[in-house]
Amino acid sequence: MSIDTNAYTAIRRGDAQVFSVLEEADQITMTVIVLGELRAGFASSNREAKNVRELEEFLEEPYISITPIDSETAVHYARIDASLRKVGKAIPTNDQWIAALALQHHHALLTFDAHVQRVEGLTCGVTLESLGI
Repeated sequence: MSIDTNAYTAIRRGDAQVFSVLEEADQITMTVIVLGELRAGFASSNREAKNVRELEEFLEEPYISITPIDSETAVHYARIDASLRKVGKAIPTNDQWIAALALQHHHALLTFDAHVQRVEGLTCGVTLESLGI
């Protein structure tokens, strides 16, 4: 299972619904895109050091991994972008990259962003049911 930026934020807040989903996951991944979004948010925060420390501790857990981008990701991204533009339903670019990585690696995406559901073939949401668990 891959977590979106807003899912990580929910984890930090102690969101019970998110924890119930994560308890069912064998492995949790975070894309390099999400990592970048988090780092960018932290950089403009007055609690940057604390936020970075908490993120680094989270990433040190043995069941967490970072998913990098490669050339195959670009193929998935291009298909997503083209299909959404064709129907006039584009979503933010970073969300397309995050979805592309989830599709590429056959991961469900834990996210609160309803617009990501527009991506054909992507399993996403915040409930066990929506994630097919």
